[in-house]
Amino acid sequence: MKKNCSLSFVMMLGLTAAAQDTLRSQQLEEVTVKARRQGLVRLGGAENGVKIGQEELFKAACCNLGESFTTNPSVDVSYSDAATGARQIKLLGLNGTYVQMLTENMPNFRGAAAPFALGYVPGPWMKSIQVSKGASSVRNGYESITGQIDIEYLKPEDDEGVTVNVYGDSKSRTEANADANIHLKGGVNTELLAHFENQWGHHDENDDGFVDKPNVRQWNLQNRWDYLGATYIFHGGISLLKEQREGGQRAHGISMSSSLAPHQGPYLIDITTDRYEAYMKHAFVLDRSHGTNIALMASGWLHQTDAAYGNKLFEATERNAYAQLMLEHHFTDQHELSAGLSLNHDYQDKDDHETTPGAYAQYTLNLNERIVAMAGLRADRSSQYGTFLTPRLHLKLTPVDALSLRLSAGKGYRTPHALAEHHNLLASGRQLTINSQLEQEEAWNYGISTSFYLPLAGKTLRLNAEYYYTDFLQQTIIDYDTDATQIRIDNLDGQSYSHTFQVDASYPLLEGLTLTAAYRHNDVKCTYNHQLMEKPLTNKYKGLFSVSYKTPLGLWQVDATLQLNGGGRLPSGMGRFHGYEQLQAQVTRWFRHFSVYVGGENLTGFRQKHPILGADNPWDGDFEPTLVWGPVHGAMFYAGIRLNFGKKL
Repeated sequence: MKKNCSLSFVMMLGLTAAAQDTLRSQQLEEVTVKARRQGLVRLGGAENGVKIGQEELFKAACCNLGESFTTNPSVDVSYSDAATGARQIKLLGLNGTYVQMLTENMPNFRGAAAPFALGYVPGPWMKSIQVSKGASSVRNGYESITGQIDIEYLKPEDDEGVTVNVYGDSKSRTEANADANIHLKGGVNTELLAHFENQWGHHDENDDGFVDKPNVRQWNLQNRWDYLGATYIFHGGISLLKEQREGGQRAHGISMSSSLAPHQGPYLIDITTDRYEAYMKHAFVLDRSHGTNIALMASGWLHQTDAAYGNKLFEATERNAYAQLMLEHHFTDQHELSAGLSLNHDYQDKDDHETTPGAYAQYTLNLNERIVAMAGLRADRSSQYGTFLTPRLHLKLTPVDALSLRLSAGKGYRTPHALAEHHNLLASGRQLTINSQLEQEEAWNYGISTSFYLPLAGKTLRLNAEYYYTDFLQQTIIDYDTDATQIRIDNLDGQSYSHTFQVDASYPLLEGLTLTAAYRHNDVKCTYNHQLMEKPLTNKYKGLFSVSYKTPLGLWQVDATLQLNGGGRLPSGMGRFHGYEQLQAQVTRWFRHFSVYVGGENLTGFRQKHPILGADNPWDGDFEPTLVWGPVHGAMFYAGIRLNFGKKL
């Protein structure tokens, strides 16, 4: 029997012990022995994915979640438009709306939060990021279609002390982050996370009259608590965020928040966001001999956005409540069952709300880690779309230690909130037309991946290859092609699919020197105006080569990543965009209680020459800032310092 199986469930709840930090040290008189975890670790279960630890996150500035994937070959992050600074994730060639976003295994950042959610998670707050590809476990819901991204924050039970991170760059962006841990009596711990950023200045490298980056001022606070008892574990917290985002034409001598009326001043964008969150997790250990646990998780958030895009106004007040009751039981070392109930409620306004209760069961067979099979099924009933079933299957085969093969198949569903999720499209001069009867999105995802560990010159060469196919039965499409004067958000009428193939390799060439190379090919097509075409603004391929070197004593670290981004299709009548390269590099100097880092992004200096079409007349229907396929600004340089008071590095 698995005597300590409850620990795996506790980890699922985000209550990982501080012993799993990226760096550990033990003082033996005058000798210090250090062991550093790998920054990028492949998941060991049936699902295909990786865990990005702090060691990997420290290789770049990583000011927020959106800037944390620059060294990752699987996840693409790009600007959604050239006016608001909104960023989007792409996984398996598809937009981030098909990636289920989680914070410590709880669904988050949906609806109106989606356009700017990648900026809502400060990089220094993150302990790790887990990226799973394909249809993931049914335990976290039905929304995962191309994968999941689960964010683990720093933990209250981590070492007592304070960490401060201060950052500044050549684009007039400054940041200050801090986290503090206090261990109270009786096994109670608390943590405070604080973040402030200020992006100021009116940078306009291409001289089109529009700022390349909006001015952003954000305050972000989070207070977290936990209690670890013999049979009961608690984890909970609250957070609040306030952000002011101002962009548009440079206002010479005029406040950026001045008149928004057309033809009476510059074209301005003003977005104010207030977000409040609370969550709690309770875990009860019922039978350690069989790993029997029961847990209750609940969360709620309120998200308010007031936006002005020129003379177009958008207001949203969204509320969400989520709860999940889970049971886990190990019959033997080979057989495990997870089952649970869930309830999700989304409230957009009185005419747009959805309540979805659901239930799931998931069985895992583990034959000495050589064969691991995970089969799950959940049933949900939406107040808008009725009852639907979500089957998913994962299989891992490890015939020898040096080779593993994974297979997966599963279904995913998603409720579209068209305007809330894409309100940044209001910046376009085109008419935004939304079908009032959008169907629930529905897709199958199939995947196969393999990993090789080959001895070479006394070291281990790690090779991975994978293929994924996503087939949409129903999809909400953003259509630029049917009518050049409109952006249509409509139901799919025809085929839509994505084929992605990726191969990557990593090799420690010398002591402290690791090389990584990757290549991915995307074949993403969708039906627009009854014609199957390449999905616009999607790179045909991506290549990546990175070098990481750390000196023997760990005092210096140098990291560099070169990305090769393939070309793709622009909307009908506009031709194609060409491929381009991007280079980023960082040098870090480690000291006992602090570290200093300097670096640069987009050092090749490439930028899209005309990211905003019709910039000379933003009040015209030809004004278009949403067709972004490349960087909107050139090289950027930055520097920062991390200070530790009481905590271990």
